[in-house]
Parts: sequence; structure tokens; C-alpha cells
Amino acid sequence: MSVVLSIDTSDLDEALVRLKPLIDPDLGQLVELLADTGEEQTRRRIETEKTAPDGTEWPENAEGTSILRKTGGNLLNSVASSSSGTTAEWGATWEYAHVHQFGAVIKPQTAKILAFKIGGKSVRAKKVVIPARPFVGLSRDNEREMVDVVTDFFGIGAAQ
Repeated sequence: MSVVLSIDTSDLDEALVRLKPLIDPDLGQLVELLADTGEEQTRRRIETEKTAPDGTEWPENAEGTSILRKTGGNLLNSVASSSSGTTAEWGATWEYAHVHQFGAVIKPQTAKILAFKIGGKSVRAKKVVIPARPFVGLSRDNEREMVDVVTDFFGIGAAQ
């Protein structure tokens, strides 16, 4: 008497192909997706949301124009992202981006007062305070969106 055991492995190759992203994921691609998502979130914040990552509404500007958009998109056009195999970065490269992110106080350097125009009106001041309007960072919704990017990448469904 003998026992013959036969194993059909014809579906094994297909199963291994499906498991490859979980066993050996291309994390560089995931990091690039996260960087792109952060860049898009930052653009959305400047274009439409007009709130800091913590949900605080940005202070209005003196002219009553669209906040952080008057200069023809200098800030928005400078928003960019980059990634390496393990690092995702995004922000703005415009030389004055930090002024909007952190705020600033402008004082005259060689004169006693500052003189400039706002909305066609002449203004004189000893100093100008530009309030912070943080545009780079992650809100709770942004964090959830990032988690969704990761779970979608691994094909494990939406985050709870």
C-alpha cells in the first residue's frame, strides 16, 4: 500500500505576485505619494481653506483681498515637494514665505517711519506687524488623508 500526495501550486505564482507589494513594497513610491499629497494640501490651504493647520482662521489683510494671493501667486507658485527613499518634504521656496508662516514686524532701517501704499492710500507707520498665517503643516483632516494614502498604497482599505 502507498500514499500519493499531489499538491497543485499553479496558483502560487499569482498569489506571490499579489503579495509582493506587502512583502517587498516600493517605499520610495509611497514617500513620493506622501510628498505630493502634502504639497496638494498646502496649495488647497492657500487657495481655498484660508486656515492654519490647527484650524485657526487667518487674519484678514488690510486691503480685504484674497489672503496670501495678492502678489500674483508668488507664494502659491513656490509651493513644492520632494522625496527620497525615506523622506517626504514640502513647503514654499519663495523668499518671503517664512514671513507668512511665522509673521513679522517690519521697522524702518534708515528712516524714522515707513511710507507705503495700501489699496491706493498712503500710509505712514513706525512699524508694520504682519500676522502669522501658517500654511505649512498637517491638520487632522490632512493627517487622515495621509493615512488613507498609506492604506490605499498597501491595498488594505480606508482608515478607520
